[in-house]
Amino acid sequence: MAGCCHDDQCSQTTTPNSTRWRRVLWVALAVNAAMFLAEIVAGVAAGSAALQADAIDFLGDSANYAISLGVAGMALGWRARAALVKGWSLALLGAAVLASTVWHALAGTLPQAETMSIVGVLALLANVGVAVMLFRFRTGDSNMRSVWICSRNDVIGNIAVLLAAVGVFGTGTAWPDLVVATIMAALGITGGWQIINAARADLSRQAEGEVSSPPVEAT
Repeated sequence: MAGCCHDDQCSQTTTPNSTRWRRVLWVALAVNAAMFLAEIVAGVAAGSAALQADAIDFLGDSANYAISLGVAGMALGWRARAALVKGWSLALLGAAVLASTVWHALAGTLPQAETMSIVGVLALLANVGVAVMLFRFRTGDSNMRSVWICSRNDVIGNIAVLLAAVGVFGTGTAWPDLVVATIMAALGITGGWQIINAARADLSRQAEGEVSSPPVEAT
């Protein structure tokens, strides 16, 4: 029956050190690193705050996947601590995007809508592919959930970039670009906070388990 699996198959899918999980992370890391390079160059060339914000997000996700690969197979506490670091990093990146958006607003930069559209479509296709691969891991531990949250935010951000390109083209102003960059910054901050809360919950569960475990008597 579709959507069902035996217990051993399900556990293999959601195990933090499973071959499938690590393979997906490697693919996601490669895609995000390549898209960061492409978008940061295009964003600077086009003068788009939204593209630059999305590029920074790709950079943050690359680090996210690299850290997840590093802690795969470790104890829950270490995976939760890694997720905590990623949560704070994502929130700080969101704050950096917000600061960059303010700078673009003050500078009065008018982005190139055509470049935004082309790069935005490529980024959307890349992120949808990654999100589809990560969807089955969305209910794992805080580390797995952190990866899924970042991927989900990427897809939302890419759609927003495309809408910004349409807005810039239609209005001839930079405001759609600035509004979308602000929304993406907010997504980064709120997504980071969700990851932080999940990581703290995992750390609390681990601490409770250690306290409740009876001490081992010396023989």
